[in-house]
Amino acid sequence: MRLGYNSSMFGLFRRQNPNFKDEGNFLLARVLTSKKREVIRVRLSKTSEMSAAPGGYFVRKVLVGSETLDQATLEVTTNRGHKVTQAVVDGGELVPVREWED
Repeated sequence: MRLGYNSSMFGLFRRQNPNFKDEGNFLLARVLTSKKREVIRVRLSKTSEMSAAPGGYFVRKVLVGSETLDQATLEVTTNRGHKVTQAVVDGGELVPVREWED
């Protein structure tokens, strides 16, 4: 199952996607796997993991749960200000930041 988020708002001053947390040089996210419902913590480096794409940056990351070995693939596109414009998860779903239990 592929679940995604797509924003039609553009610009450097827009708010961050509610499924991502901006923390310095990183974007943080949580993915809940479809198969065994494991929450995988994700940290995307804005400097070393993202590739230049038209209008911003792109990253594809294969995730593996440490407890169940469940797999999911996260694809994220951002604008030049590293605000998420599109996020797609294959094999899971994004967990909104307000639901994170730290």
